[in-house]
Amino acid sequence: MTFARIRAIAIVSVLVVAALVFVAAAILRDNQTGGVASGCPKDAVLADTRLPDETSKVKINIYNATDHPGLANQAKVDLTNRQFTVVNTGNDPKGKRVDQVAVLRYGPKAVGKAWLLRAYFLDQATPEFDINRKDDLVDVVLGSQYKQPATITEFHQALAQLGNPTLPKGTCDMNAR
Repeated sequence: MTFARIRAIAIVSVLVVAALVFVAAAILRDNQTGGVASGCPKDAVLADTRLPDETSKVKINIYNATDHPGLANQAKVDLTNRQFTVVNTGNDPKGKRVDQVAVLRYGPKAVGKAWLLRAYFLDQATPEFDINRKDDLVDVVLGSQYKQPATITEFHQALAQLGNPTLPKGTCDMNAR
């Protein structure tokens, strides 16, 4: 073996060992593998602020809170066409009349999903957060000013204007690290 070949093998070996040391140090010092929601107050409820990748992952109930019969079924067609998963339709179980576009009722597990729905209503739906709610459903309560959900282009513009989801009072982001 020539001296040049021995020198090349030695240099490559040193580089390989150095790379392995750096990789091992990076893995051992990685603090992102720590507990979820670190830094949350003890009494805070964990909330899921992730925006769903697909609307099919958003499960909704559609309720009519107007005097217009069949409004929930009309909205079901519109929102099913946009790939939402509709669980129930009917009249508002709370029996409240809604005079605006819509009300979105949701709990901590559906914060990101409700945020996405707000964009489909061009941020004209009133959010109603219930910290004690345990499911991941969003109730879409249609009001007298409801016409139809936004087009895809309108949705993307509204979502860009809304920005990232904000945490409701008394919650902590379960996805924070």
